[in-house]
Amino acid sequence: MYKRLNVLFTLLLICGMHLQAQEFETATQAVKNMGVGWNLGNTLDANNQTNHDFTKDNYWGQQGLESETCWGQSKAKPELIKMMKDAGFGAIRVPVTWYNHMDKDGKVNAEWMKRVHEVVDYVINQGLYCIVNVHHDTGADGSTFKSWIKADEANYEQNKTRYENLWKQIAEEFKDYDEHLLFESYNEMLDKLSSWCFASYASTNKYDAAVAKSAYNAINSYAQSFVTTVRNTGGNNATRNLVVNTYAACCGSGTWNDHLKEPLSQLTIPTDPVANHLMVQVHDYPNIANGIANVKKEIDDMMTAWNTHILSKGIPMILGEWGTANVDEGDGKTDYDVRRDVMFEFVDYMIAKCKEHHVATFYWMGLSDGAYRSLPAFNQPDLAERIAKAYHGSDFAGTYPTENDFNISYLVEYEKEWAELFLYGNYNSVSPLKLTEYKGLRIEMDDNYGSKLQVKVYGDATGSSFKEAYYTLSANSKTTTVNFENAKTGSTVSRITLQTNVGATKAKINKVVLIKSDNSEVKLSPTTAWGCTLSTESTPVSGIHELHYTPQTDNRIYNLQGQQIAKPQRGIYIQNGKKHIAK
Repeated sequence: MYKRLNVLFTLLLICGMHLQAQEFETATQAVKNMGVGWNLGNTLDANNQTNHDFTKDNYWGQQGLESETCWGQSKAKPELIKMMKDAGFGAIRVPVTWYNHMDKDGKVNAEWMKRVHEVVDYVINQGLYCIVNVHHDTGADGSTFKSWIKADEANYEQNKTRYENLWKQIAEEFKDYDEHLLFESYNEMLDKLSSWCFASYASTNKYDAAVAKSAYNAINSYAQSFVTTVRNTGGNNATRNLVVNTYAACCGSGTWNDHLKEPLSQLTIPTDPVANHLMVQVHDYPNIANGIANVKKEIDDMMTAWNTHILSKGIPMILGEWGTANVDEGDGKTDYDVRRDVMFEFVDYMIAKCKEHHVATFYWMGLSDGAYRSLPAFNQPDLAERIAKAYHGSDFAGTYPTENDFNISYLVEYEKEWAELFLYGNYNSVSPLKLTEYKGLRIEMDDNYGSKLQVKVYGDATGSSFKEAYYTLSANSKTTTVNFENAKTGSTVSRITLQTNVGATKAKINKVVLIKSDNSEVKLSPTTAWGCTLSTESTPVSGIHELHYTPQTDNRIYNLQGQQIAKPQRGIYIQNGKKHIAK
């Protein structure tokens, strides 16, 4: 009897040990162990609004699982995360937008939570750190987007219960996950004026002390609600490392206004029942067009401010988004294209200084975008390698696959009649093909689509109108050759699409090339136009041969909510899968 009781006591003791929260590494240790990170951006955070008033029921739950690809990115898959690990990245930030997948009370759609869970598992299963957040539920209001979370005291009182309910569900979903999973309170939360850099400045370019006070009080209230709610769910959440952001995730960079350091100085670190399990996040996108010396000074000054207001108090930090301002040089070119040497110097210096101050860095997107993610491959392999070596050392040997390592087919799913897929160009194409240099296009399909699809060629432009020519796909062959005709298009071709004329249908493109006047070929990479989704199917290249590839970019401009806009507004916008800043 005594022996049985002893065994029972031992079993109960073991069970009790398992029921207790796991003692996680401290936030300081986690930041050190993350190494260098990357953002899986424009994916689970992608969203689109039809209804804009969050006080109305129809604001909530406006999208289904299709939102993941509504900003042009491929659906996330585990192979992509493994590629990032093999390249030298130790952490992935997974931005998630929730309003379009929950009801007015904050109850999250079960299918959406399941999909978020799947993507988190992609990261955790690779042994990487993962940060999950509340992303474009915050942001800059405009004519087509209204955020429901704002740095405003009245907004906090209105949304406190909903916000806490959302975080309770997220925390419960992942309460058993180990220390590799971190939660982030909110992304770039702005005041009711949608002010960047610091609170209260947007509408009049004059500092409004009352608006600023309300904004910083609200930020601190939201941060405290986040910490309290997560901790109260128990389990491993009792000691999970949590991330809170400054106002708008501002980093305190710059000297052009006396209030630029306020997002740092006015942040109150939440009260936490456990010590050493909170960290602060900021974002930074400096303009490198004026040379590396200016940027280095800006980084040094920024680090000094971080130390003064946060690091010296024993609170670790992460640079959760960073990159350059991606100054548009025309033709869709960015800093990576026109001043790569300066950009690489910037990468080296930023990572070195952050490492020196024990700050983890998460590069914003880039590196692998759009269809490249579905291969997976890097479209900026040298930049990915530079980031990894800047952290790990020049002798680090990661792997950086490119599109040349794959035979690629493109799978297009048309949703409605006349929907179009770009074969060449895009809505903002500024590089028309001259018919003196190009004579045609060849498209190779997996089947005959003669009765379903047609090639639409946009020729000379007159204002917003183009000459147009239509070519039906071959009914007897899987290959169709289109010969450009001056009589139909004029002297140029601005863009080329593959259009459905039968409504919803699917098709597979094995290869599409432009044919030059000397019969040489330029391989193209299709992109979505409208009314369709695009994915890729690939196999590793067998044998030895060279692929000649000219990447095509989508120069359309989007706001942070995924709506296409004619020209950038002040603040952040998206072009070619990258964040840009218009000042």
